Amino acid sequence: MAHAKTSFVCLPCRASYKQPYDRGRDARPCPRCAGPLIHVGSAFAAPPRRDAAAWRVLSVLLHAGVRFHKSCCGGPGYRPRTLGEVRARMAYARATGEPFAKALVRHELP
Repeated sequence: MAHAKTSFVCLPCRASYKQPYDRGRDARPCPRCAGPLIHVGSAFAAPPRRDAAAWRVLSVLLHAGVRFHKSCCGGPGYRPRTLGEVRARMAYARATGEPFAKALVRHELP
């Protein structure tokens, strides 16, 4: 039986790869640049390579620790798609002291 595949991303190349997930194997090299790939989860859909703003949003999410894993209730939940949404959630996190990762996945701000 084949192992399930999950997504890995190379931010400098703006590339996404589906590969089998092995718990013991942490470091994976990018096939294009040999840099490290980031495990993003199986519910990830990569933006087009030419969409620089979407890749910037993705970079902020990944550096904050937000991933795209499936949950029992129908997907990874809310993720911001624009830099404006990211800025609003970051400002909210700074004002309230809420962790960035938690503020970034809020569907609506109070």
